Amino acid sequence: MATLLHIDSSVFPADASTSRTVTDAFRRTWQEQHPEGTVIHRDLAMNPVPHISAHAHTAGFSDPATHTPEQAAAFAERVQLIEELERADAVLIGAPMYNLTIPSTLKAWLDNVVLFGRTAGAAQSVKGTPVTVIASRGGAYGPGTPREGYEYVQNYLSAILADFLGADLDFIVPELTMAPANPEMADLVPLFEASRERALDEAATKAKQLAQRLTA
Repeated sequence: MATLLHIDSSVFPADASTSRTVTDAFRRTWQEQHPEGTVIHRDLAMNPVPHISAHAHTAGFSDPATHTPEQAAAFAERVQLIEELERADAVLIGAPMYNLTIPSTLKAWLDNVVLFGRTAGAAQSVKGTPVTVIASRGGAYGPGTPREGYEYVQNYLSAILADFLGADLDFIVPELTMAPANPEMADLVPLFEASRERALDEAATKAKQLAQRLTA
């Protein structure tokens, strides 16, 4: 039986969050395809993980036998998150764009699970794990758009998840999510709605394909 690690980071509830709406569609399709499987849902907005501390950071580069009590306690929290990631057969991440990049809660989770010598570097203990990121954003930042140079979500996550961790990374990108709430973007609402529908369709399709592949 396969395990899906589902991570949400939007500060908004499901009915007001595009990233949560799309991750929910992915998860529901996954569960329909694989009802015997396990879904671990970590909501970083409701239950944030600790930001990396000096004790947690230095413990990752030293012999556990030499750890101080403070280092041991902080490192144990990191190991718990790392082991949860390593047990996952697939990972789903909701990563809305806030001020051009990912939420700080998601950055904190990444800082904890990126550990050179284990998940990153030569070892890459999660190498090849399928990771699907729902990278929602209020505007448009794709190639050829005026704000292309301000895209710090996909570029950053590609470096961390694909290059550092060796994950099999895929993005679903619903755009223009601010259009319904911003009068100045009123003429873009149809484009937002089309982008959202494409994202929901992609999520369902990818979840179905992934569940079938992992349980074949």
